[in-house]
Formats: sequence, C-alpha cells, structure tokens
Amino acid sequence: MSKKILILSSMFVFSVLLSACGGVAAAPAATSALAADDVDGVKTRTLSVSGTGRVTLTPDIAYMTVGVQTEGKDAAEAVAENNSKTQAVIDALDAAGVDSKDIKTTNFSIYPQQQYDDRGKPSGEITYVVNNSVYVIVRDLDTIGDLLNTAVAAGANTIQGIQFDVDDKTDALAEAQENAVANAQAQAENLADASGVTLGQVLSINTFSGAVPIPRYDGIGGGAMLAQAAPVPVSPGEMTISVDVSMVYEIQ
Repeated sequence: MSKKILILSSMFVFSVLLSACGGVAAAPAATSALAADDVDGVKTRTLSVSGTGRVTLTPDIAYMTVGVQTEGKDAAEAVAENNSKTQAVIDALDAAGVDSKDIKTTNFSIYPQQQYDDRGKPSGEITYVVNNSVYVIVRDLDTIGDLLNTAVAAGANTIQGIQFDVDDKTDALAEAQENAVANAQAQAENLADASGVTLGQVLSINTFSGAVPIPRYDGIGGGAMLAQAAPVPVSPGEMTISVDVSMVYEIQ
C-alpha cells in the first residue's frame, strides 16, 4: 500500500556559539526511538532519530556602540554640549573610514539627577544627565582597536562592548543543515542494522535549535580605560553555526 510522505513545516534556525575549534563537525544524536505511528489510518512502525550539524566560521563583521554622556545644571546647555561632542565622535569615525550609512544614533536620553551633600542628604541641587549612543558597523575587523581610540579621543566616554558576526551565513547554514541530516541518517542506518529492521521512507523532518548570543568582547570599559591603550587589542575568535534535526523513518 502506498503511503503519503508527511513533511512537517520546519523553521530553520541556528545558534551561534563561541567555539575554540575549527572546521566542520557533526555531533551524535541526542535521542532515538522505535514507535508505532498512525499514518493515514494505518499503524506504521517508525524509527525516530536526531542529529546535529556544525560549521565553524571566523567573524568578518562587528558591531559596537559608543556614546557620550554629559552633565550640566542647565538642561539646554547639557544637551548642546552633548550634541557637539557626539557630532565630533561621528565626524572622527567618518574620517577614519567608517561609511556614514554604518553609523546611526540608537539612543538619546536626558534626565534630572538629584545631588547629595557629604552626609548623603539631598542638597536640593539638580543636574541634568544627557546620553547619546551611536551604533557603528565595522566591516574591517583589523581597524576596531584604532576606531575605539579614535572615538574616545573625539569625546566618547561610554563603550558598550563589541558584537562579532558573519555578514553572510547562508552557505554555512546550508552546510550545517546538510551535516545534521547526514548525521541523523547515519544513526538511523546503524540503529536499523543493530535491531534487524529495514529503513523505509522518511515520514517527517523537523529542525530546531536554541538561540545563543553571538560572541561578545565586553571587557573594554569606559573612555578613561581606553585612553591608556593604543590600539585596544580585540580578538574576534570563532563562531559556530549549529543546526539540530529530528527525523522519523518508516521501518519494516
């Protein structure tokens, strides 16, 4: 009797993990099981396996956030000072080779801050704190250290870390998916041989993954710390794209 192949809709997602090893690797399946499923009203014996495919990449792009924080007794003056310093930072990054389309403001805030005397009691004096953060895309990783120093020299006094990534992960994701399917297939064949059954058609394929943050370099600190280093040593390390797949086979 012919059977309809059931293909589950799959959402291909991947996790990016910081990894110290290179190349391509496939991890053993976490689970496998024999079962009897109801396919088109007919009980069918099935074998379920899961596999993992991984591809290790070297980051080729980075994202960093630099900012300017100013304080003043007059709100308008504090904003004006901040605007001037922030524009100087943007101009310096532009002059250092960062494309203007890769620089954008992501946060601007102003808030009153109560001042306190030596005994910790409110003095009644209010100052206004202004923050302006600029998000920068760095396409040449060799320039990160110099760009950080350039931003600080121009007036940036807050650095919120660096996030590394791979600009185009399409091919690597496809390779990880292929590795995951091959890994699951190999395990299904081994299990079928060991249990004396024969693999039939694939009844379903489902991919899944857990989201893990992209590697970050957060030990940079503020502008005062950066001013002591020229350039700041930054290492992007490696990233791993990982895809998990769950497959169900008919067995005879």
